[in-house]
Amino acid sequence: MPKSTIVSEQTHFRTCTLCEAMCGIEIKHDGKKVLSIKGDSNDPFSEGYICPKATALQDLHEDPDRLRQPVQRTADGWKPISWPKALDQVAAGIESVQKKYGQNAVGIYLGNPNVHNMGGMLTVKHLLNSVKTRSRFSATSIDQLPHHVVSMHLFGHMLRIPVPDVNRTQYMLIIGGNPLASNGSIMSAPNMRQKLKDIKARDGKVVVIDPRRTETATMASEHHFIRPATDVLLLLAMLNEIYLQGYANKVPASTNKAAALAPEIERIATFAQDYSAESVARITGIEATEIKRLVKEFCEAKSSVCYGRMGVSVQEFGLLCQYLIMLINIVTGRLDQVGGLMFPNPAVDVVNNTGPGYLGKRHSRVSNLPDFNSEYPVAAMSDEMLVEGDGQLKAFISVAGNPVLSTPNGAKLDKALGQLEFMVAIDYYVNETSRHANIILPPVSPLEREHYDVTFNNFAVHNVAKYSPALFAKHSNAKHDWQIYLELAKRLDKKAPIKTKVERSLISALGPKFLLDQGLKRGPYEGLTLKKLLKNPHGIDLGVMQSMLPQALKHKDKRIDLNVDFYLTDLERVQTMRQQYDAGQILLIGRRHVRSNNSWLHNSYRLVKGKSRCTLMLHPQTAAQQGIEDGQLVKVTSRVGSVVLSAEVTNELMPGVVSIPHGFGHSRKGVIQRIAQAHAGVSVNDLTDDTLIDQLSGNAAVNGVPVQLEAVEPQSIEPAAIEGQSFTSLATEQQQSGTSIAS
Repeated sequence: MPKSTIVSEQTHFRTCTLCEAMCGIEIKHDGKKVLSIKGDSNDPFSEGYICPKATALQDLHEDPDRLRQPVQRTADGWKPISWPKALDQVAAGIESVQKKYGQNAVGIYLGNPNVHNMGGMLTVKHLLNSVKTRSRFSATSIDQLPHHVVSMHLFGHMLRIPVPDVNRTQYMLIIGGNPLASNGSIMSAPNMRQKLKDIKARDGKVVVIDPRRTETATMASEHHFIRPATDVLLLLAMLNEIYLQGYANKVPASTNKAAALAPEIERIATFAQDYSAESVARITGIEATEIKRLVKEFCEAKSSVCYGRMGVSVQEFGLLCQYLIMLINIVTGRLDQVGGLMFPNPAVDVVNNTGPGYLGKRHSRVSNLPDFNSEYPVAAMSDEMLVEGDGQLKAFISVAGNPVLSTPNGAKLDKALGQLEFMVAIDYYVNETSRHANIILPPVSPLEREHYDVTFNNFAVHNVAKYSPALFAKHSNAKHDWQIYLELAKRLDKKAPIKTKVERSLISALGPKFLLDQGLKRGPYEGLTLKKLLKNPHGIDLGVMQSMLPQALKHKDKRIDLNVDFYLTDLERVQTMRQQYDAGQILLIGRRHVRSNNSWLHNSYRLVKGKSRCTLMLHPQTAAQQGIEDGQLVKVTSRVGSVVLSAEVTNELMPGVVSIPHGFGHSRKGVIQRIAQAHAGVSVNDLTDDTLIDQLSGNAAVNGVPVQLEAVEPQSIEPAAIEGQSFTSLATEQQQSGTSIAS
């Protein structure tokens, strides 16, 4: 082989940034191109495991649809624009709207990928502070907001969230969670399949309660169907049974440290007294004898943990459900105990370096929903743009998000974005949301940036620390997210305090890794520095979770504040629901898949292979009642809209429940993601209702949406044309300008 064709293979170790699991990966490359991606067997956290998503890191980096430089929307399509001009125009657009309508007329949305980005997480405050608007939103309120509120109330900080000690528990009760698809979720835990197998192998038990027989339910010891959005009744009945069966009093005070630290614990004995197992059985679909047995087994196990996730959080009683899950763990002595719920001890102590959070200091202008930690619920976002009056949103900044596909009543938000006076997206795709922007500012790909999991080590089931340098150097005409934030802050916040300007100058010169190094040096592990992490590319094992009470508590009195009165008020809504419950309704739920992550991995050709995953799952009984056959097109209609997709008749769903996966719907005009468009599917959030919310927290309720079904003939449906900017013409424009938007 001629020397000129010899490839010099190199190896790079890093953390996969595409979900919460923080899997270690080993990348073979030649300095310019990825040759292979596989699991890093020496990573102390994932031990060689990776899921199919890891290969998408290569797809994202090489994607010809990915933007490489700023673009501006014109009457003739997207045009490349220089960074200085783009940043100047963005700043001018924001300032113009604020001068005309007020500071709060500009809204900001932070999408899910932000928390997977070290530089973004450590510096986004500079963007937020420079815009000086109260109109802030994020993916938090369509996801994990109830977790944060409960932890803020009970433990004194919104990020002091205990996670299941899955590596040592004997009994795991999973309600509304599918960790085999999510690799955890507010429980960073790679290779959950093996972890659940290990529980069963040590004569333990895994029980799943879910309206769908999920991937997790299939391998569990047992699975129970439950009617969507009735989890609150089941949890109330379980809490009641714990006291009726005497288990709350069987745990010695010396053992149940958490209960001893909760002054209001005696009030919990009567909290759920009106909810017997018999009274909830018909509505939930779980027999009273089974509820009582589950409580008995949970309490008598050597160790046990109750864990609830998305299916519990994103419903009309999401906050009360998460509160009840925490109460069940506390009164049975499972909080801060080996095999129960335990507090991670991350190397970068985010809890001690951020504010505790708050709920309801302000309320949204139109729907009067409470803010949380300076963010309004996303369910309020469309109305804030559409309803005229003082404070109406006239401009919008979307940062690494696609809320048109990921927030309730996406069609309404789509319309709202289309009538704004100015919009900017910080994103490297022209997607369903960013297509409305006047200017798109694209950051580098994940492989071109350094990484440390600032966020997800807070939820890790085993304490570790790992730093990953960038694999590839960014192009000279490219910018990191943090560079974009700082450039905009410099233009928008010219009168910033000297201290702030100095900090921004240091970050600009040294990069965010100097902030990381400071965080490590101030953390709980003496001698742990960035330099030490650089010498350990596979990561450093910091040990199993340990008991952390009362030190973990952030309340000044070092007590657990159960905040009973706040949660008691919501029982009135529960009573109303129980009295008015319509068992004849067909209810819609979402679903996740291990080869997907919300809407942002559907342009990876590796991950969309195989048969279509965007189908309407429904039970054979429901299909027969509605006259629907497997594979037939079905029109699904809710209060806010309709979609048409193919039926998948399966015993995975309980009767009366249908399921559509989250994140699809890529056929809207103007999207430039060719692979995603070829696998467009429909958006479940064209059906979810922005008026269905958890009133207590403001979190969106996208599970348990009432829908109607109608079998349709193919000839009665007009095929959805994929319209919009031609990518060929865009590429031609790049060549003519001598620049590159996409490779």
